[in-house]
Amino acid sequence: MTDQTAMMEDDRPVGQALRRGWRCRCPNCGKGAMLQGYLTVRDSCPSCHEELSHHRADDGPAYLTILIVGHLLAPLILWAFVTYRPEPLVLASIFSLGTVALSLFLLPRMKCMVVAMQWSRRMHGFANRD
Repeated sequence: MTDQTAMMEDDRPVGQALRRGWRCRCPNCGKGAMLQGYLTVRDSCPSCHEELSHHRADDGPAYLTILIVGHLLAPLILWAFVTYRPEPLVLASIFSLGTVALSLFLLPRMKCMVVAMQWSRRMHGFANRD
């Protein structure tokens, strides 16, 4: 590991950036809101003016959301079915609502975490900051 690599890793810690991303805050300062709407990333942080327009989140947040929601709710559906034997329509209604609610909760957080990871690892133009 070179000195420059070690300096880059200490400069933008991944854990801290991901925690700030989970809270939908700027990965640099942790104060400014990263999102301008539900899923629109701001061009720059309103607090520290860190440029955020370089991100390439694309489909990653949606895939992560599907992965997490599926892994959380699939065992719960099986447990509820085996334990309580509800009517199929009741089971489908309850877990459909839970799936949509959990997905809507996680999607913006996953997007902010993907942007924060890119910022932390200096991907897609985030490396050009002085």
